[in-house]
Amino acid sequence: MDHSKNFFQNNLRYTIRPAIEKDAKELSEVRLQIDGETEYLDREKGESYIDESGFKQIIREDTYLVNNLFLVAEVDERIVGFSRCAGSLLKRTSHKVEFGVCVLKEYWGYGIGQSLLTESLRWADLNGIKKVTLNVIETNEKAIKLYEKHGFEVEGILKNDKLHSDHKYYNTAVMGRFN
Repeated sequence: MDHSKNFFQNNLRYTIRPAIEKDAKELSEVRLQIDGETEYLDREKGESYIDESGFKQIIREDTYLVNNLFLVAEVDERIVGFSRCAGSLLKRTSHKVEFGVCVLKEYWGYGIGQSLLTESLRWADLNGIKKVTLNVIETNEKAIKLYEKHGFEVEGILKNDKLHSDHKYYNTAVMGRFN
């Protein structure tokens, strides 16, 4: 994806575009906030923290690696979510990428996550990616339905994969979309 794309849903205008290095500081802050807003992600707030220079490095790599894509979602020039497709340079796995997405809680319900997914899948199809994979907590039924609507299927279940703040273990669904 080489350009910005504008969306309007539920009276909200937002833009999806490739991440650039000047986004790094804001991405670091947004990721930290999102991690504290939901149990659906792998991290708790502050874990596996990525600072501005870390995000600059990721953005640089994703800009030049042919099977990586880093997108941001903006509302009024404020980053409110992002997604990544990360592939491998190894020949045996170079046909696939892993997709991840997160959106600030106050912007849930506007289709931002779906738009990030749609644009990522369009990019994958245009770039000959044969498989897109993702992991989703089994209780996130809304996300699973969205992924299935976009052609993903459950390939397996990782049992008792995540321990949440309620001290209970949860299963993770491994999903894949084949092209």
